Parts: sequence; structure tokens; C-alpha cells
Amino acid sequence: MIDIKSAVINLNGFSAEEAEDIRNCLMVLYSVREGEQPFNREFGINDSFLDHPIHIAQNVLALEIIEKTKKYEKRVSVEKVEYGHGVEGQLFPIISCERSGVL
Repeated sequence: MIDIKSAVINLNGFSAEEAEDIRNCLMVLYSVREGEQPFNREFGINDSFLDHPIHIAQNVLALEIIEKTKKYEKRVSVEKVEYGHGVEGQLFPIISCERSGVL
């Protein structure tokens, strides 16, 4: 199982205050299921990746994270998405971002 709510977000090239704001915005984006927000049904992560085998689910989720971050958080771009293992065997994304050239 992949636990998106336990994501680790690494931000490079930001002040501590700016990094905290961006991290909070991204955690809100990643913790909302697509379709839950009235007036913006595309906001959040599409959880259809849960229906796939784990190796496919990781790729589908990584693509979803990259696309949604690009659309909703213009201050950063996702450089890579890796996965760590939790104590109980669950996977969690480790998302590395850097400052985007687009504002």
C-alpha cells in the first residue's frame, strides 16, 4: 500500500519560511482526493493508482504528483519521486522539488 499522506517533500533553493509554506500547500494538494473539492473537482490526487499492482501504482502516482504540482504549485517543479518503506511495510513517496522558473 502507498501512503500519500506520509509523503516526504524535499525542497532545494528556498528559505526556511518559504519552504514551510510550499510544503504545507503541497501536503494539502497531495492529501485531498480528486473530486472532493466543490468548484474545483480536478484539485487533489486521483487515487485510481490504488487499483494497480504496486510497480505500476508507483509510476501512476509519480506522474500524478508531477502533473498536479505543475498545475497547482507554480513555485516548484518536481525533479524526482522515489519511495521509502515504513515500519509496517507501507510505501510513502519521497518527492524532491526545486525552484521553478515559472511564477
